Amino acid sequence: MAVLVATLLAALAPSLAQQAPDSFHWVDFNSPRDQSVVVWVTRSLEPEKWTAIREIGVQYDAALVVTTLRQNPQGPVTLDTFNVWSVSLTTHLVTRLLQGANLRLLDWMLLAPGRSRELSALYSDCNECDASTFFTVFYYDITQHGWAMRWMHGSQAVPVRSANPPPGVTWTQVFAVFANPNGLEFASTWTHFDYGDQKPAEDYIYQYDLDPWNGLDRVQPLSDKQGDAMKLRLCRAQDAVPGLARGQDSPLCQQLLKPPPDRAPEKPCKCRDQAKPARPRP
Repeated sequence: MAVLVATLLAALAPSLAQQAPDSFHWVDFNSPRDQSVVVWVTRSLEPEKWTAIREIGVQYDAALVVTTLRQNPQGPVTLDTFNVWSVSLTTHLVTRLLQGANLRLLDWMLLAPGRSRELSALYSDCNECDASTFFTVFYYDITQHGWAMRWMHGSQAVPVRSANPPPGVTWTQVFAVFANPNGLEFASTWTHFDYGDQKPAEDYIYQYDLDPWNGLDRVQPLSDKQGDAMKLRLCRAQDAVPGLARGQDSPLCQQLLKPPPDRAPEKPCKCRDQAKPARPRP
């Protein structure tokens, strides 16, 4: 199962890298210039449980930190779990942002004009199970002087693949991250519930972006014409961010994109008894 999840995450990894904000940098653990940050973060995390610090990213006065935990020193690396933290570089305040498995940090996304790019990621909820996979974005929250995450509902973000569908239901999920012509990006999902003969099928289409007025997370349900247009956009995925699309090969999408059958041309009548012009009366 871990191999399958890793394969999924590799397939979803974007191929075109975007530049990180000028105010951000990844810490080099061997660089003397970064040693003060390494020591600060390590001391801040001393009360927490972790095996190794994998990444430290610094923006302004806060660090985005990824730690891993290996329960068994002889255990395989594939069973490691991770935690993502926001660590203040002025007060030692530590906030756990996320816990899970198979974290994959991806590309930098532009979600709103005039804002810094934000770090996208995929993660799973477990290792030794039929895992669900989620998509989210890490960003520096200037109002809190720390790191935060987008579109979170508890420990779950944008669903990419959800395990354990309801019994007796055929569950199809389609996911993609799109780039508009103006460069702004957003995520969208389509979840289709097919109940067979029990009741009509149900569709749930959502768009995940930022509110242009206040910059806050926004999850918009789409229906009617908007929903139908997004279904087509999701299944075609022509303007999707490279690597960040899933479900386009599902029977649901294949049926939606199937061209309508050509209408057969009308054949000329071959009837024997065809109408004849009436003879004029004498």
